Amino acid sequence: MAASITLGVFSGNTSTRIGLPKVDSSNRLSLKTNASALSDLGFVTSQLTGLKISNVVSFQPARPIFTKFSPALQPVARRICPFTGKKANRANKVSFSNHKTKKLQFVNLQYKRVWWEAGKRFVKLRLSTKALKTIEKNGLDAVAKKAGIDLRKL
Repeated sequence: MAASITLGVFSGNTSTRIGLPKVDSSNRLSLKTNASALSDLGFVTSQLTGLKISNVVSFQPARPIFTKFSPALQPVARRICPFTGKKANRANKVSFSNHKTKKLQFVNLQYKRVWWEAGKRFVKLRLSTKALKTIEKNGLDAVAKKAGIDLRKL
């Protein structure tokens, strides 16, 4: 029994048909394989694509990888005052045409050497100007204790 296969190709508004050669039912391509051929060869070759499909399963458990983690870059100092907790404020930048775009208003952080009376030495700090005024008013020990900062490690 002969069969004729027609493949339709559609492109845009037109369609064309391509006729493929007639295939006899006795010569049909089959993906079914018998068990004896599979055991003899150890793999199956697909007649359509030429790929080899193996029936041998080899499983090797993955070895854990132990590497020491080292960051590529050093951590960057954050724009937060350690004494007051002040940080950047999100605000709108308003143009003449009243067009609003987002911007950040950063804290006025300064590097300052402050005399630490209890330690009898200078301590270099990065603090906001508001914290500097608070330290002048209340003293460095009181402000550091309230913020939970150990000045001996600085």
